[in-house]
Amino acid sequence: MAAPRLTFFVELEVDRLLDLFDDSLISDLVDMRAGISMGMLDYDLRRAEVVRRLNQAGIPVTAWLLLPRDQGYWFNLENSALALERYQAFREWTQSSGLQWEAVGLDIEPDIRDMEQLQSGRLQLLRKLPGRVFGRRGLRTARQNYRTLVSRIRADGWRVESYQHPFIVDERRARSTLLQRVTGMVDVPVDREVLMLYSSIYRPHGAGLLWSYASEAQGIGLGITGGGITPAVGDPQPLTWDELDRDLRLAWYWSDHLYIFSLEGCVQQGFLPRLKEFVWDKPILIPEVSVEHVARWRAALASLLWVSAHFQWLLASAAASFVLVRLLRRFLRGQRAEAS
Repeated sequence: MAAPRLTFFVELEVDRLLDLFDDSLISDLVDMRAGISMGMLDYDLRRAEVVRRLNQAGIPVTAWLLLPRDQGYWFNLENSALALERYQAFREWTQSSGLQWEAVGLDIEPDIRDMEQLQSGRLQLLRKLPGRVFGRRGLRTARQNYRTLVSRIRADGWRVESYQHPFIVDERRARSTLLQRVTGMVDVPVDREVLMLYSSIYRPHGAGLLWSYASEAQGIGLGITGGGITPAVGDPQPLTWDELDRDLRLAWYWSDHLYIFSLEGCVQQGFLPRLKEFVWDKPILIPEVSVEHVARWRAALASLLWVSAHFQWLLASAAASFVLVRLLRRFLRGQRAEAS
């Protein structure tokens, strides 16, 4: 049975990137037939040289687009115009450097500055919530900007991936936009949507969350093995090997496109030799207790999102019911008066 396609996320400044990609690591990636999704923290000539080395080795590389931290870092509702500008700069850098890409990745997440405020316990974020809950125009503009961005990327000959938090699935099913308006996530149609099912963040029910959402994912992101930005919520401890082993098997049951965050974490923990020799076709153990816990949580979220999506109709129905009851009571009083 064929093994799944592995892609490693890499999110490093250029100096550390140069140290990471030595000949030995490139050889390991070739042996595993693995790909790279590289965070575009800059458009440095030295980063271009690393990409060229990967191109020459036949390693598929995805350009994972990012913004400067003071612009939100990840793509979201509020910086969609900046995302369009960033892509243009990426396109010019790619052409001048002669780089080849397997795809372009759009990381759709809340503004990093919001996450830092949440992490520090500051309350400024709460002041923004009323405007976000009732602000729909900004979401419409962002959706249009991202549709334009996706069209431009495809016209330039690249496939488009998105990296999304799994809750976008529940939002979509409920036909709601509440989560998008509150968090800044945007539902962007692309060629492959990768759900970030990072079980380390959701301990002790991370495996249950992975299993619950994996059936609805076109690609599955696993992690966190270390590296990257410290999560604002959840358990910050990286995955152990046993956890990664479990997650790989659970995810492969549902998808052949598996993404591991991150390559640098796997190297630091010594996971690559084990991944090279990984035996895929072993039995899996479904985490039933955690799956039931996540199912209850998702049901509650679905109810909230459904109400948010139908609030106006519910309010109108309640008002109409109130008026009908009043009219019915008035009619019955009139009938009783005539009878007497």
